[in-house]
Amino acid sequence: MRAVATKLKGRRGDSVLFDDIGFSIARGEALVITGPNGAGKSTLLRILAGLLTADSGAFVLHGDDGAALPVSDFAHYLGHRNAMKRELKVSENLDFWKSFQRSDSGEGMAVDEAIDQVGLTGVAHLPFGYLSAGQQRRIALARLLVSHRPLWLLDEPTAALDKRSDRLFADLVSRHLAAGGLAIAATHQPLGLENVRSLELSGIHSAASGEAWT
Repeated sequence: MRAVATKLKGRRGDSVLFDDIGFSIARGEALVITGPNGAGKSTLLRILAGLLTADSGAFVLHGDDGAALPVSDFAHYLGHRNAMKRELKVSENLDFWKSFQRSDSGEGMAVDEAIDQVGLTGVAHLPFGYLSAGQQRRIALARLLVSHRPLWLLDEPTAALDKRSDRLFADLVSRHLAAGGLAIAATHQPLGLENVRSLELSGIHSAASGEAWT
């Protein structure tokens, strides 16, 4: 599997945020997108996820046979918000996502196992709203585990996490990559990942700086 972006151009309102963005990552690889506030990191991720339309260019996810795959069926998008109902139990939220994002690309973890993996054993019965901000973010990460999707698109994934949880996040992503997954993350903070590629968005109406691949 390979994720390929070609000459992407994105804007916010009348302002062009970035232009001529290109990269290619394969199984086991991660791309970290950095840049100042307003440079377009979140906009780029939303374009990759299919939530926004690019002005020009393309993003294509290719299967191992080279055929184009629908990103909506093969990618997880984790944005700034956790996408959980505060009134529902942790287990009910994760059960919903496991069912809603059921995939033909593989089985995800059981809900209890995913909760264990993010270090929150014993909270399944609690309403999501009872958890601290850091715990809520960790349960949002558990959403990535309960249904299998090869490509993870992560926007500020370590927001609200403490140092211990940062390491837990890095371990989760490393295991995902080792199993043949792909990850693209936008961040202001180091993610603790090794051997990742980087893409820096330098500002309004500019092309990316740093590495680019084909």
